[in-house]
Amino acid sequence: MTKTPQQERTPLALYRKYRPAAFGEVRGQETIVAVLEAAIAQKKIAHAYLFAGGRGTGKTTMARILARAVGTSESDIYEMDAASNRGIDEIRELREGVATLPFESTYKFYIIDEAHALTRDAWGAFLKTLEEPPAHVVFVLATTELERVPDTIASRCQVFQFKQPSHAELRALALDVAKKEGASLPPAGAELIALMGEGSFRDTLGILQKVLTISKDKKLSEDEVARVVGAPASKVVNDFLQALATKDIAAAIETFHRALSGGAEPKVFLLLAVARVRGVLLLRFAPNLKKELAEQFSERDMEVLAILAGKEGVAINSALLAELITALLQTARAPLPAIPLELALYRVFA
Repeated sequence: MTKTPQQERTPLALYRKYRPAAFGEVRGQETIVAVLEAAIAQKKIAHAYLFAGGRGTGKTTMARILARAVGTSESDIYEMDAASNRGIDEIRELREGVATLPFESTYKFYIIDEAHALTRDAWGAFLKTLEEPPAHVVFVLATTELERVPDTIASRCQVFQFKQPSHAELRALALDVAKKEGASLPPAGAELIALMGEGSFRDTLGILQKVLTISKDKKLSEDEVARVVGAPASKVVNDFLQALATKDIAAAIETFHRALSGGAEPKVFLLLAVARVRGVLLLRFAPNLKKELAEQFSERDMEVLAILAGKEGVAINSALLAELITALLQTARAPLPAIPLELALYRVFA
């Protein structure tokens, strides 16, 4: 099939281009991979699996890998988005399809994404199929909301809880993919991408793709990353920390508002502030982690953190970090997004 001009112009999304195609390529889900590989080796394939976890943690990707690993061809893999096909009519249609044999594989493999969105009647109809499934069928239900899946369904599945990737794993992914794309990415830029990825492989690669798009020379700078995610310049965050260190609440608030005026998002500003206050405390109480922190921050930022970890930064303490975290959690639902951080500063220093 020839590509249309539109297809020629549209690059493949990074999360699709670098989606793992085999168990050995999966990041951060070692336990799940080990169990599934053992089941395949022992020919003990379950008739139903329930993959639960946050968005972008690799649930549907793992389902596709499992399908291929048991020898299922593309013609025998069926994917259904329950968020848009959630009613009893769709489940009845699925049950009719289940009754027929695979085209050319041992199994017909059904992947039901966003399974929690199914209606009560749809779950009731689906339960009958799970109770007495044909030997040639394997189901994988993927959900971000395990608590919404009825116990009667979950109890008939092998349940796997996908963990969110760590910042270190997301940072490594950003650096690895940037390199494969022929781009250079500084550690501080990779850390910012990982921070904004918020526990999602897909979101992390989405941010990286935006940065690659705006870069003219594929030499990705921390400033380019900051511009894409709505982050303030690194110096502005350091100025904020230094104001905190001197208990200058006026300067801290002024710096915060200067960042907002420059286009920074309050949540992003707070994320960066939390990360750096944490860095100060780690340097103060766990100096052996200095090398690890150096992989997250630029050389200049490390110099600032090191100074504030000493006597000059005694006002930067665990109580301050706790208040900043509280403000971060409250920002999304505040009537004015700037208020939670301002209140946190009043409580700590006023």
